[in-house]
Amino acid sequence: MNFLCHAMPYFDTPLLAACTAVPDWLSVVDRKIRARGKLASQFLDSDDAALRDVARGVIRHIEDDRWFHGTQAFVETNMRLAVELRDQLPGDSGFRPTFVAHILIEMLLDSFWIRDDPAIGDRYYSLLESVSTQEIQRCVNQITGKPTDRLAPTIERFIDIRFLYDYLDHDKLLMRLNQVMKRVKLTPLPNSLLGWLPQASRLIESRRQRLLTPPDGSTPFESFSFS
Repeated sequence: MNFLCHAMPYFDTPLLAACTAVPDWLSVVDRKIRARGKLASQFLDSDDAALRDVARGVIRHIEDDRWFHGTQAFVETNMRLAVELRDQLPGDSGFRPTFVAHILIEMLLDSFWIRDDPAIGDRYYSLLESVSTQEIQRCVNQITGKPTDRLAPTIERFIDIRFLYDYLDHDKLLMRLNQVMKRVKLTPLPNSLLGWLPQASRLIESRRQRLLTPPDGSTPFESFSFS
């Protein structure tokens, strides 16, 4: 899952919802610092309410990713898009098509929510503005045991840039994909993919509800409407 899908089921608990993004923020700050579930679980009963919510957010990220990536819909969609990407990227039979397909599914699922109801994106960013980035940093430092002073400014920059809205425009979406490529040291994607992105988007949208339904049939997005 990407940022918005991770947070939406927990909007009523702002700090928890915000901290579903902690593992992804840390990957930008320092890939050597990991917010692991085993570490976070040690703080679920803490007397520190903020620390409890930050730990819960980390664990929800991990557990929700586990079921999401394990669904038949995700596995099948990722495989199909990877095959199509190999056709779009001649000679690229390595890791990149599978990785790009994975990231694209997650980005576009976020974009559909904002397209259908822009207030969802606005609510997410308002929620982030309502919590203390310094408090998040304090709690994350305690959970990981590897202090950093770069997390709070990274979160503040994330809020300022508001790049989730860029996912609605395919040119900007490709730019954001290429930022990820650069961060993980993969070759940038060519502009020729712009002609293929609408096709990929239609496929992902046709499987949207299946992609966002856990194998146990529960409904984490029941407060929101699939258009």
